Amino acid sequence: MAETRREKDSLGFVEVPARAYYGAQTARAVENYPVSGMRAHAALIRAIGMVKYASAEANRALGLVDAERADAILAAAREVIDGKWDAEFVVDVFQAGAGVSFHMNANEVVANRANELLNGSLGEYARVHPNDHVNYGQSTNDVFPTAMRLAALLELETLYPVMDGLATSFATKAKEFDGVLKSGRTHMQDAVPIRLGQEFAAYGVAVAKGRAALSTAADSLRELGLGGSAVGTGINTHPEYRALAVANLARVSGQRLLSAEDMRWAMQSNACMGEVSAALRAVALEVIRISNDLRLLASGPNTGLAEINLPSLQPGSSIMPGKINPVMAELAAMVSFQVIGNDAAVAYAVQAGQLELNVMMPVMAHNVLQSISILTNMLRVFDERCVRGITANVERCNFYAQSTVSLATALNPYIGYAKAAEIVKESVASGDSIISLVRKKGLLSEAEIAEILDPITMTDPHSPLAASKNRDKLSTK
Repeated sequence: MAETRREKDSLGFVEVPARAYYGAQTARAVENYPVSGMRAHAALIRAIGMVKYASAEANRALGLVDAERADAILAAAREVIDGKWDAEFVVDVFQAGAGVSFHMNANEVVANRANELLNGSLGEYARVHPNDHVNYGQSTNDVFPTAMRLAALLELETLYPVMDGLATSFATKAKEFDGVLKSGRTHMQDAVPIRLGQEFAAYGVAVAKGRAALSTAADSLRELGLGGSAVGTGINTHPEYRALAVANLARVSGQRLLSAEDMRWAMQSNACMGEVSAALRAVALEVIRISNDLRLLASGPNTGLAEINLPSLQPGSSIMPGKINPVMAELAAMVSFQVIGNDAAVAYAVQAGQLELNVMMPVMAHNVLQSISILTNMLRVFDERCVRGITANVERCNFYAQSTVSLATALNPYIGYAKAAEIVKESVASGDSIISLVRKKGLLSEAEIAEILDPITMTDPHSPLAASKNRDKLSTK
C-alpha cells in the first residue's frame, strides 16, 4: 500500500499520509508550523465535534444538507466528540491566526470519516466535502470562538469539584485544629494569639471564594457568536440557522448557552476569555499564598516554626540524609506560576484584535485550557497528598502562643498603649514573659491576669472587663 495519497486544495496538490483522516490543508499546516510539538487540548477537540454535530443537525432540519450526508456527518462528529479521532488532530497549538488550520483539521476528519461511512475512500470528497457540507453555513471566525468558549466551560466542570474538595479539606482541618492555640504573625513578627483552626478556616474560605469568582467569570463564555459566519453578519446562513444551531449545541453539550446579543461584538471581542483567565490567575495567586504559608508553618523541623507537619512523600535531598521537603506545596506554587504566565499571554492576545476579528484565538484557547487542566490536576494531589494529611505540633504552637510579646495588646484597655509598649520592651530585653512582668509589677490581680491575658480569650471578640474603670488606676502603677 502506498504511504501517501495525493490531494488537491486551492493552492495545488499535497501529499497526505495514506491512512490519515485529515487532508490537504491539515498536511500543509503540519509542514508550516513545527513549533511546539503540542497538539490541541482534548476539550477543544470535543467542543468542535459538538459544534459540527449541532450545525449538521440544523442544516439537516432546514433542508440545507440532505439527510444521508447529514446523518454521516453526525455519526462522524459523534465519534470526534467521543475522542475516537483525537490522534488525527495533528496541528500544532501555535498556528495560523484565528484557528483556521485546526478548524480545517476538524472539517477534514469529519468529512473523511463520513465518506468512509458512506463506503467512500479517504481523500475523495465527492459525497461529503469538508467545506461544502461539513462546514456549510459556517466560518472559522464563528466556529473557533464558539468551540474555544465551550471547551473552557466543559473543562471547568472538572475543576469545580476539585476546588470544592480542597475547600472542604481546609474546613475539616479547621475543625480538627480549632483548639490549637498559637501565635499570630503580622509583618513576619509576633502578633496576638490565634487558633490554628482559624488560619485553616480562612484558607478554605479563600478557595471557596476563588471558585465562586471563577464560576461567575465563566458565565461570560455562554454567549456565542455561532451563526455570525465570516464577519458577524451571518452571510451564507439560513435566517433560522443561528438559533437552531445554538439550541442544538446547548443540548449536545449539556451547557447553558445562548446566542450573542450582537454577532459582531461576539467576533470582535474575546473579553470573556480574558475574564476567565484572570479568574484562574486569581485562584493561582491565592494558592501560592497558601502554599507559602504551609511551607513556613512546617519549616524546620528543628530550626523553623514547625507548628505543623506536612506528609512525608519522598526523600528531599541527594546529599543530606533524612531530609524531607514540602514537595506538594512547592508543586502548587510552580503550577500557579505557570497559570500566571498563561494569563499574561491571554491578556496580550485578547487585546490584539483588529476590526471584525481577533485572530489570536489559538493561543487564548491553549493557555486557558492548559491553566484549567494543570490547576485541576495539581489541586487534586495537593488536597489528597498534602492538606488532608497535615497534623499539628500542639506543644510547639502553645509555646509560641504563650511567648508572643503581643499578648500585651490585651493590656491596652486597662493600662493604655504607652504603658503596654513599655512592658513589651522590657520583656524583649529581659526575656521575662508579658504575664510574668505584669505579675511582678502588680499591674493586675491574679483574677484579672487569668481573664485579660488568657490567650484563648484573645482569639474571639471579647468585651474587656471593667476596662474604663481600671485603666486610670492601673496605668499609675
